[in-house]
Amino acid sequence: MCWLDLFYNKEYLKLNSSEVRTFTKLRTIHYKMKALVKRDDLVYPELSYEIIGCAYEVWDELGSGHLEKIYQKSLAIVLRTKNKKFQEQVYYPLKFRNEIVGKGFLDFLIDDKIIVELKKDGNFSKSNIEQVLNYLKLSNLKLAILINFTKEGLKFKRIVNINPVS
Repeated sequence: MCWLDLFYNKEYLKLNSSEVRTFTKLRTIHYKMKALVKRDDLVYPELSYEIIGCAYEVWDELGSGHLEKIYQKSLAIVLRTKNKKFQEQVYYPLKFRNEIVGKGFLDFLIDDKIIVELKKDGNFSKSNIEQVLNYLKLSNLKLAILINFTKEGLKFKRIVNINPVS
């Protein structure tokens, strides 16, 4: 059962103390995200909110310590159950002077709008952010979400392409 269902069905009254702490944290995040969704300056706020919610569902069930591909497969299952349109491991060619010199794969492309890149490190590194910025430039999309499954919990960053080509 999703934590939001717990809240609306008052099932949270039956939780143990550890589950109550998790529930309270998720509820707080939910309200903070709802406030963000109402901002006019965000790119795809509703869809971003839904994607991050799906990632929290994965974190709640799996916790930390798994390989990236496990989180990826799990997130795909959650996205499918929510009827989200997505592609996994999307190939993109890296070109130099119109010749392919390398290749890469986006973890997810959701609704042909948002790139989602998954990590399992403790912090976001400069190379993680540069990687996602390159994905945005190559794809000419406006938004990517970098999601990190850590020992401390789920962390995420919204990364915006401020110079998309029209």
